[in-house]
Amino acid sequence: MTAAVKGPTEAPTAGAISRLLPSGLRHRVPAVLHRRDFRRYWLGHSVSLIGDEVHRIAMPLAAVLLFGAGATAMAWLTAAPMIPALLLSIPAGVWMDRRSSRRRVMLIADVGRFLAVLSVPVAYAFGVLTLVQLIVAELIVGTLAVLFNIAGNTLFACMVPGEELVEASALDNGSRAFAYVSGPSVGGLLVQLLRAPFALVGDAVSYLASALSLSRISPVEPEPAPPAKGNYLDGLRWILRTPGIRALASAVATVNFFDFIFQALFILYATKHLHINPGLLGLVLGSGAIGGLVGAVLTKRIVARIGIGMAMTVGFLGFSAPHMLVVLATGPKAAIVLTLFVYEFLSGLGVMVLDTSGNAYLTAVMPDASRSRISGVLQTINYGIRPLGALSGGWLATTVGMRTSLWISTIGACCSVLFLLGSPLRKLRELPG
Repeated sequence: MTAAVKGPTEAPTAGAISRLLPSGLRHRVPAVLHRRDFRRYWLGHSVSLIGDEVHRIAMPLAAVLLFGAGATAMAWLTAAPMIPALLLSIPAGVWMDRRSSRRRVMLIADVGRFLAVLSVPVAYAFGVLTLVQLIVAELIVGTLAVLFNIAGNTLFACMVPGEELVEASALDNGSRAFAYVSGPSVGGLLVQLLRAPFALVGDAVSYLASALSLSRISPVEPEPAPPAKGNYLDGLRWILRTPGIRALASAVATVNFFDFIFQALFILYATKHLHINPGLLGLVLGSGAIGGLVGAVLTKRIVARIGIGMAMTVGFLGFSAPHMLVVLATGPKAAIVLTLFVYEFLSGLGVMVLDTSGNAYLTAVMPDASRSRISGVLQTINYGIRPLGALSGGWLATTVGMRTSLWISTIGACCSVLFLLGSPLRKLRELPG
């Protein structure tokens, strides 16, 4: 199965790019970037990802620094943007397969997220910001993200042919890695200089950049699916009948549940127990995530060397195992910062190998006619399990303590690799045609 590809409008653009570059550099430009629609989409999405990383550090720091939020409040704040994925992804996938323009849905979702995020610094400026508003804003952002991500899976497949999926996925995840490097550093610095709510203005503006890029593309999308009985179960049935996808979905659910026990507690643990200030924490997160960039660059070679299935397996373990370094961090502040840097580097490297290979595999095997329905179920598994993990993190921290909770999350996340070791994916060398 290969994705639909834009027709003659792409060829002149590719030629134009080649003519603008020195002859020695032409062969170094990834072929998929010669596709105008993908290139515009990728650039806008890359800016939005940086904003997301500013958001990731600024929103919880706003809760901790302005309202003194504890473990339970932080668990709810972490869970809020992901609860919609648990409740809405499957019906949203069915609804999305019936839309003639997924691009329009994504554009509206970007504008809605811009308004939701911007409401936080505006409320703070007028002195009316509350912790409840932070949680409500996260719920709105999470709801619109469900629509954006499900529609985006189909749009991505429309712009990229099958033979370029690993390359396109590497570029997309490379942008994510760059966002991991730059976003937390920028976010931590903005929090230090401007206070956390005002740092969120950068995230809000990034959604406008994404919306602008979407307004300038016109990919050929699949025909809308007609309403049919049983549509809500089509995606789930397909996943259960496909052994490789079933194993991958099980591993993803496991790693996300335990990782979000960890994520719900990490910033609180770093600031309160390791005594890392917001600016330094942002630099640690950003610098350590250089591993993500390295992973995005190396994944294509790793897949060629060990195969797509084993690359996913290595990615799961490479992402999960370094979490133990956070719990082991001790001693002088310099040693703690170095330990956190190594954790971020190794975990970022692992997750990029996992995401790049896993996304390419999923895009290659999903049938176009039910892509959004399948994506809805996968998003329920991928994102819907996260708030359950985050809320469990808050409960565990108050029951057995924060360090023990972090150990539980690390060991549990490492166990996710067992699903792939016992599946056909372990021996899969190449993407299905």
